[in-house]
Amino acid sequence: MPKIYFIDVTNRDGVQTARLGLSKLEKTIINIYLNEMGIFQSEFGFPTTRHESNYLQANLELADMGVLKPIRLEGWIRATVPDVEKAFTLVPNIRHLNLSISTSNQMIYGKFLGKKSREDILETTFDAVEAARAHGAESIGVNAEDASRTDMDFLVEFALAAKEHGAQRFRYCDTLGYDSPFTIYEAAKTLAQNVGIPIETHCHGDLGMAVANSIAGAKGALDGGQDAYINTTINGIGERAGNADLVATILAATKSKGFAEKYQLGNPIDLTKAWKITRFASYAFKVPISINQPGVGANAFAHSSGIHADGVLKDPDNYELYSFDEVGRGEPETVETGREICSGAYGGISGFRHIMGKMAGETAVPFRSSEEAGEILELVRYANVEAQKPLVEDELLFIAKYPQIARKLLTLKPLE
Repeated sequence: MPKIYFIDVTNRDGVQTARLGLSKLEKTIINIYLNEMGIFQSEFGFPTTRHESNYLQANLELADMGVLKPIRLEGWIRATVPDVEKAFTLVPNIRHLNLSISTSNQMIYGKFLGKKSREDILETTFDAVEAARAHGAESIGVNAEDASRTDMDFLVEFALAAKEHGAQRFRYCDTLGYDSPFTIYEAAKTLAQNVGIPIETHCHGDLGMAVANSIAGAKGALDGGQDAYINTTINGIGERAGNADLVATILAATKSKGFAEKYQLGNPIDLTKAWKITRFASYAFKVPISINQPGVGANAFAHSSGIHADGVLKDPDNYELYSFDEVGRGEPETVETGREICSGAYGGISGFRHIMGKMAGETAVPFRSSEEAGEILELVRYANVEAQKPLVEDELLFIAKYPQIARKLLTLKPLE
């Protein structure tokens, strides 16, 4: 039976969002959380972008060390041979790639200004796929940007040729959020039936249907006999109105009527990590979680009206579709209201050792000497400079545990 897999693109599409961004350490922590959650793959960055090189290599080292396993780390590039060559020059050990090109007539005439034909798009893409294979890529996805406004006959032709040249997945991009659940279901099913490789859906929320479209597209791929790969971002952060929200899409796939009973996930997802990952992303991006966000919003399990309060007290199933502890909620949060010592770009040894020693239980870090603390503190200072806000506990622990990896994450190569 075909299965559903999740590919999170926060570290690629999410960081492309206007006015938002993440430090390389924050992107790394997100990859660690996604791995803990059971997400199949993270689109972890841009291997053709020089300032990403150290970060990408550092995360691939973490994968080799077993820290980022079993999650796959995949890079996004344009579907051109020069991009493939540059990717393997800057990040020689990258093994998973998604190659993207625009396919709609709107883009051919409005973006390429008629300088590229459909034949050019086919030839450019397949030369890039073959180049990636020649460099040892283990998996290659081919992305049709603006697929929802592309003629279906051409999409099938494009996807079939991508498969013949060695692509293992076809990404259907609803780049402008133009699809409805009905149209994307038919599109994904048609592609699955006629192309015969897994179909990946990438949905945006310009019309407020990113999650619904992701589920409908997955259903189309599954009904067409192929595995379905759903793209998400944490808290739905993405370009313009955002992407399909990670937690909401998982909830829809595992809880919705008539879907969860029929279709299965390809690997187990630990939803109890939802609260942690969404709160970290909110802090890192500096974007509050919406009060009514599914699963993790402040009102997701709040009841005020008499009828609802009475009903939920008698039996939570009366007014709650799933329990708060399923998404990792329920533990009390402690907010410091007295004296507080924070990590910062100008922090000193005493304050830093206090912070690291204050962590509870096994996570506490008692440094053996001021010299050892000083070495880690210097990295923490640089991380604070990059993030422009105090580091959270997991970031501090990461630096203390993997100082050499942290050093690479915090090092930017100057222009040559």
